[in-house]
Amino acid sequence: MRFLVLSFFFIISISALGQLEQNHVVYQTLKANDSLIFEVAFNHCNIQPMEELLSDDLEFYHDIAGVEKTKAVFINNFRNGLCGNPNVQSRRELIPESLVVYPLKNNGVIYGAVQQGEHRFFEKVKNQPETAGSTAKFTHLWLLENDTWKLKRVISYDHQQSTNH
Repeated sequence: MRFLVLSFFFIISISALGQLEQNHVVYQTLKANDSLIFEVAFNHCNIQPMEELLSDDLEFYHDIAGVEKTKAVFINNFRNGLCGNPNVQSRRELIPESLVVYPLKNNGVIYGAVQQGEHRFFEKVKNQPETAGSTAKFTHLWLLENDTWKLKRVISYDHQQSTNH
């Protein structure tokens, strides 16, 4: 009986913490932050807006490229890797319907959120047409630090090479 009561409260607490509606301010804020990180930084190598969104103790986990355990290493690798090759340009496209945000609360007050979604990547080699790269899933842990949303943990996984060229 005790197990049933605990299970009931667990299920109730999960449903109370369900994903946010797309018009919720936190959902919209994190969607805009996603755009700054990917549309501005990743697609156009304007890194400064992304730097401001990253927590000082960022950790980035990638199922192919490994782990980057500091913001400084992540920014350096981003600047010199993805944005350091003038002959190859990468582009990321969010699969819009895949984006979900789950709030994290402490006594009813949102202190963070988990953002999940899927995205596609494309590559353009100089003087060549753009080609499809991979698709992947991502999970981002966002926390409010001094009333500002900061990306603290990134997990990028399930990279699958596209068959559309």
